[in-house]
Amino acid sequence: MAQMGRPRTFDRDQAITEAMHLFWEHGYDATSLAQLKQGLGGGISAPSFYSAFGSKEALFQECVARYLSTHGRVTAPLQDLALTPRDAIETALRQSAAMQSEPGHPRGCMVALGGMSAPSVGSVEVAHALDASRARTRAGFVACVQRGIASGELRADTSAMALATVFDSFLSGVSISARDGVPAVALQAAVSQIMRLWDEAVQH
Repeated sequence: MAQMGRPRTFDRDQAITEAMHLFWEHGYDATSLAQLKQGLGGGISAPSFYSAFGSKEALFQECVARYLSTHGRVTAPLQDLALTPRDAIETALRQSAAMQSEPGHPRGCMVALGGMSAPSVGSVEVAHALDASRARTRAGFVACVQRGIASGELRADTSAMALATVFDSFLSGVSISARDGVPAVALQAAVSQIMRLWDEAVQH
């Protein structure tokens, strides 16, 4: 009779979280299989790794899905029509800035920082979920500005794309600042500053 394989010695759910933190901290390309195997439950064998996750690429996709359904929800207010467009933008920016600088996980945004290295592997599929998330966020900013124009809150000559791009670029910059250790209080003050651009475009 064939000998039964040794049971897994790690919690798969916890392993996904640990792997997510590694990809978040180092990016897709720079995170090696050796790091992943060592970080999952104190180290697992290569056969166990492939049995559990299939491949590094498949594990990365699971980690991205985990991030988007948890930490990545901070930008969900951009799609919340119950909020005024200004409140939607400010809430998304404040929530994201707070999340990116809180303890318990790598600083910065996995969607922004992970996307810097994922495309270099030459696999469109690896980066697809990150690309789609960034596109959704950009579209959310545009939609909020367009709502502000349509409601008459913002001047009719306001460029929705230009103003939305400013907010989106600011959010990307928060990722670098948070990773560099800029304090949370400074990031929140910066959000207050960037929101003045909305107020300057208000119809008087």
